[in-house]
Amino acid sequence: MAQKINEAHEHIAKAEKYLKTSFMKWKPDYDSAASEYSKAAVAFKNAKQLEQAKDAYLQEAEAHSNNRSLFHAAKAFEQAGMMLKDMQRFPEAVEYIEKASVMYVENGTPDTAAMALDRAGKLIEPLDLVKAVHLYQQAAAVFENEERLRQAVELVGKASRLLVRQQKFDEAAVSLQKEKNMYKEIENYPTCFKKTIAQVLVHLHRGDYVAAEKCVRESYSVPGFSGSEDCVALEQLLQGYDERDEEQVSRVCGSPLLKYMDNDYAKLAISLTVPGGGKKKPPAAAGGDPGAVPAEEEEDEYAGGLC
Repeated sequence: MAQKINEAHEHIAKAEKYLKTSFMKWKPDYDSAASEYSKAAVAFKNAKQLEQAKDAYLQEAEAHSNNRSLFHAAKAFEQAGMMLKDMQRFPEAVEYIEKASVMYVENGTPDTAAMALDRAGKLIEPLDLVKAVHLYQQAAAVFENEERLRQAVELVGKASRLLVRQQKFDEAAVSLQKEKNMYKEIENYPTCFKKTIAQVLVHLHRGDYVAAEKCVRESYSVPGFSGSEDCVALEQLLQGYDERDEEQVSRVCGSPLLKYMDNDYAKLAISLTVPGGGKKKPPAAAGGDPGAVPAEEEEDEYAGGLC
């Protein structure tokens, strides 16, 4: 370990020498300095000196930036971020990865920027859902800008699920609509059906039956939706909700179709309640006579009193 640390310091000394100017050397040699800083960072990393490795990567990034080598500067910033990640300093790590993503875009490599933002989102998700949503949305926007909708829609989907997890249903409704539109555009119709289910659940949790019904009506234009099991289930769910029939709502929400959705949406199905607590259907009359009047509805001859 001591040998690796000494080796790292030797590379730092060489890098600093390359950056010096003199009467015969007017410009610093940023390219050679960056190479030495990179070697120093690797040596520090191998010696488990993560703080010093991070600093060396930042010095490498600065040298590449001064040399207008944005792609390599971005890579060095990302590596600095990874050192911070290994030190469990996640917010700082994300900060450097975001900085790298900006450089990737400036360099004309937006795909690399979007993938970096996706990695940053995964990194911060266990600690900060709000930041993770922002990062996923940023990454999706970069892919969408490049007309790579298949990659973009996956990231919008991540954002939608995290918004639901935070019970930010208004924002989740907007995100799900965007997601569904993208799936429709790339002609992935079966997934459009699933997104309609998610939309309906979100709108009903918002208490907006009209918006939920509108989502289903709009989906009739999606090829294959009308008559599908998704469509039938949603029609039954909306009917049960509208009629305050908690048994019907519970039956639909407990069906495999909804129960085995992504976990965040499955939880919405399980926890959905009808307005006012709902009502149960009256039990069938004794003897199975469908025309019989239920006991509680029989006319009471004494209802008006004995007189």
